Amino acid sequence: MTAHVVVRDFDRVESSIVDGLAGLGVSTAHEADHRRGALAPQIRPIQSGARIAGTAVTVSCPPGDNLMIHAAVQTCRAGDILVVTTTSPSTDGMLGELLATSLRAHGVVGVVLDAGVRDVAELRAMAFPVWARAISPQGTVKASPGSVNVPVICGGQPVSPGDVIVADDDGVVVVPRTRAAAVLQAGRARESAEAAKRERLASGELGVDMYGLRPLLAQLGVVYLDRPPS
Repeated sequence: MTAHVVVRDFDRVESSIVDGLAGLGVSTAHEADHRRGALAPQIRPIQSGARIAGTAVTVSCPPGDNLMIHAAVQTCRAGDILVVTTTSPSTDGMLGELLATSLRAHGVVGVVLDAGVRDVAELRAMAFPVWARAISPQGTVKASPGSVNVPVICGGQPVSPGDVIVADDDGVVVVPRTRAAAVLQAGRARESAEAAKRERLASGELGVDMYGLRPLLAQLGVVYLDRPPS
């Protein structure tokens, strides 16, 4: 197999499913997929309030080199999210305002970087959402080969081109393409159940009663006392 490739196309999830997962948000999608797919918490949003979902376009770069991000732009479609990893740990600023401008022109709705980002003020001003491991003014070169739209590891999670990325203030979660529809269905069921629980808790009912936790507390040896022991 060729060592470095740019795969131009791949199977994508239906847009209605992607939009539905965006509506669920990261935490609900994570729980609905049996608590799978959460990227490392070090990958954080540089903005507040953005909630997106999109198809993963994956990029594997050498550290400190963003040549392959430029090569990836031509493979992007409207609604995609660029997922960038480096072949060894790096916090260099792999993405800035100019590259984000190019990505937006090709329909990319956001970027997830297991590396650094720069030009943060400009990116916030243009409302281009980014989740990154670091913020750094350290620039990059364009000199070394990598690959586009191959399976990668980002934030400790496997990501394949065509998987669904969900990102918001809670972080980032990846939902494999083959499970996306099932996760959406499970997430919507979870939302309905949580709405009913929210009403009960708002009325003053205790969580230990709603969840039936008193027997478990007793089984674990937890004892209620009216006053602190002397």
